[in-house]
Amino acid sequence: MDRRYPAASVVGMVGGAEESGRCGLVVVRACRVLRFPGRLTPSDLEAAAEPVRVEIGEQALRGIRDCRAYVDEVVASGRPVYGATTGYGSLVGYHPRPDPAEQSQGLVDFLATGQGEALPPAVVRAMLLARTWSLAQGRSGVPPSVVSALVDALATPLAPVVPEYGSVGASGDLTPLAHAVAALMGRGEMFVGATRLPASVALERAGLAPLTLAGRDGLALVNGTSLTSAAAGLAGARALRSVAAGLALSALLAEVLGAGHEFTSERLLRAAGHRGGIDAAGYLRERLRGATPSGRRPLQEPYSLRCVPQLAGAVLGAARQATEVVTTDLNGVSDNPLFFPGEGEVVHGGNFFSQPVAFAADLLSIVLTQLANLAERQLDLLMDPHRSNGLPASLAAEPGRQHGLTGVQITATAIVVAMRRAVTPAAMQSIPTNQHNQDVVPLGTQAALSAYEQARKLRWVQGSLAVALRQAVHLGGREPGSAAGSELLARLAERVDPVDPDRPLDVDVRRAAGVLDELPTAPLAG
Repeated sequence: MDRRYPAASVVGMVGGAEESGRCGLVVVRACRVLRFPGRLTPSDLEAAAEPVRVEIGEQALRGIRDCRAYVDEVVASGRPVYGATTGYGSLVGYHPRPDPAEQSQGLVDFLATGQGEALPPAVVRAMLLARTWSLAQGRSGVPPSVVSALVDALATPLAPVVPEYGSVGASGDLTPLAHAVAALMGRGEMFVGATRLPASVALERAGLAPLTLAGRDGLALVNGTSLTSAAAGLAGARALRSVAAGLALSALLAEVLGAGHEFTSERLLRAAGHRGGIDAAGYLRERLRGATPSGRRPLQEPYSLRCVPQLAGAVLGAARQATEVVTTDLNGVSDNPLFFPGEGEVVHGGNFFSQPVAFAADLLSIVLTQLANLAERQLDLLMDPHRSNGLPASLAAEPGRQHGLTGVQITATAIVVAMRRAVTPAAMQSIPTNQHNQDVVPLGTQAALSAYEQARKLRWVQGSLAVALRQAVHLGGREPGSAAGSELLARLAERVDPVDPDRPLDVDVRRAAGVLDELPTAPLAG
């Protein structure tokens, strides 16, 4: 075995992976550095798909230590503290085990009941980062060693195997976080890259000691909305890229068809007054700079082109709003109770209730689906010779002898229908559980994971449109005159060959989606 990752320390600053090294089968060449205190963003969550180094300042470390000392003091005084001097959930009226470590361990045990497919490692690692940020704020009463264990894991490629189903997002993401904590303790399984290993083996290969629990550590680790906010944050980041992709594809479509640019007028959109529409139109105008309309299109284009600033602008506005809510959640404290040593307070409440992010995630699912509707209709516009300036039917080089993008369009339609079926809001699907202790629940976890999945499906639909635009130009569609359109077409042509003769196009769609992932989003970030 090659060199292991050094275990991180929370003495002064906490860190992790070296500039280069090896863990199992995965080689790491660089790490992003994240510093606490500091604002955690969806971009940081995406970076956590790879090893990241988290640095925690000395003042924050003091706050963590002071909070833990205060919790010990309060518990020793005989004051009732949920989860420390009581049972959990509906069993709050019962006495806990005499040994706090056993009580904490028992919590992880009874919650590790998840079902379904394993969540993507990138989502699980983002969840661990979000949990680190909450615990580092010194309101949960864990010792520095618990925060260090999370930091150490993030500095490696490890990702606990966490089943998809188990959380109702009401008392935190209890079950998913319990599976993650169990893996950090050396139980269950972990991903090391694409390899699935027993957690104990993965930890040993990474040079990490198994996590040990004491006091209320188990409750603090599982009693937060970290999976919900992480998955929603990743969905929000993808949504911004999807808006950029939708606008870039729309601009290229306008050039290929020779459409006029009046629909992007700044005066037009400012008259409507919506900031998202104004910014979307500005992005379109920039991409169309240097393009020349043919003058042979109808006075008014179909809505799938003419109304792009209004549609994509509304998506942009909603994505910004949702991302703001999620970012607030990522930088808050989700746990119960919270401890305020300076004020001598222990406050019991509901900071584990994911309703704000549940609403935000449902909104993301809705707007991502409308972007898919747009891309599918734009694809159909190119496939129809009656509306595409006479491009060959189905974008086939020899219609009848060949079938062009017929299969791509049918698959895109199927994906859009799947997205429509999945867009039913989760945030109000409340059902009582836990003997009516959790008598109303927000289902934020399901809302967030649905939004994450919607973003993944949208990539395939937009990738399908990108393949169609590349094929349209090959078959005689107008070459783009803008620098932005020419560059996008060239990059698509590098990854996707013309379809002549027919061939399987599943890989081409994913390659095209990868090109779209690289489009600039900074002008839309807000």
